[in-house]
Amino acid sequence: MIRLSVNVNKVATLRNSRGARVPRVLDAVAICVESGVHGITVHPRADRRHITPEDVREIAAALADRRPAVEYNIEGDPRPDLLALVHEVRPDQCTLVPVVPGEITSQKGWSAGPESERLPGVVRDLKARGVRISLFVDPEASSIELAASLGADRVELYTEPFARAFERGGLDARRAVHTYASAARLARSLGMGVNAGHDLDLDNLLLFRDLPHLEEVSIGHAIISRALFMGLAPVVREYLDVLGPVL
Repeated sequence: MIRLSVNVNKVATLRNSRGARVPRVLDAVAICVESGVHGITVHPRADRRHITPEDVREIAAALADRRPAVEYNIEGDPRPDLLALVHEVRPDQCTLVPVVPGEITSQKGWSAGPESERLPGVVRDLKARGVRISLFVDPEASSIELAASLGADRVELYTEPFARAFERGGLDARRAVHTYASAARLARSLGMGVNAGHDLDLDNLLLFRDLPHLEEVSIGHAIISRALFMGLAPVVREYLDVLGPVL
């Protein structure tokens, strides 16, 4: 079964738009967990525009009795305050993601260069604390080989390019599947697990779920957007149904 980790950032975005505590992120977490998800993902950004450090701590406390059956995944760039929070909370997984100043959402994966020079020490430190490390990467051989050289346990394949190719359909979609399948096979051959995330939804998952060696998908925007009209629990179950039959 492909595991589903629900990113609850968008619930915090809506809450923060009024500067209060409604909707409560913990309520969303509880509904997701009771509906059968395998994980909860948060991405606390430096500007605190959605998930805050307080949310991270509260979610950790709420999941304490559920882990490791329900995993806690904290993603973000390896800035000092984020790393301090990971040290404190000790999630099951930390997904390290490069951040472009001013971006609305993630735009790319890690590649060799100045921005990744700090990663070796960060990866060693977090792994020594018992945290599984996943690196957010484009489906390119050089990026996957970089992740392996750094000692990452997994890669998270950045799937927005796949989502756009799926929308175009036809040959573009088939080529994208081939690209991501090759990336997944390479990651597995280098001893890493395969996660994926970004713009995956109920439609494109029907194709993407057949990716070889896929262990986990992280989905937030599509789930929360549909939940506005359908309800969170039914939507989570829809996603689990799509992912469940796949071995």
